[in-house]
Amino acid sequence: MVLIPALFGLREGAVLIPSALFFAWIPGLFNGDDKAPKRSLVLLIVVTIANVLWLAAAWPDGIAMQGASYTHRVAALSLLWLASLWIAFVLVRKSTPTFTKNLLLHWFIFAWLAWYAFPFFGELP
Repeated sequence: MVLIPALFGLREGAVLIPSALFFAWIPGLFNGDDKAPKRSLVLLIVVTIANVLWLAAAWPDGIAMQGASYTHRVAALSLLWLASLWIAFVLVRKSTPTFTKNLLLHWFIFAWLAWYAFPFFGELP
């Protein structure tokens, strides 16, 4: 979400796009909603599958262009963050819902989506 606007020189877009998507995804936060919507579970499932497929497809380019060490570290960080999101999601769903938990859970989901979910292993122009 941040790479494409940044590549086109739209630095503000690199910040605004993830923020706009965050607020569009969960507008109930403006009303103080304390429960994570079910669509967030669907989002997490879909991006988990997409992230694993992305890493598998991008792996050869990452090794060739960025090196094995970098590729391993970025993939490990992305997968660690993803595992943490799943743990957080389960904990938030099983505990007493609060606005703070809902806000933090969604903030971390969209931060991961913006920065680590689909790492770019190719060659920069």
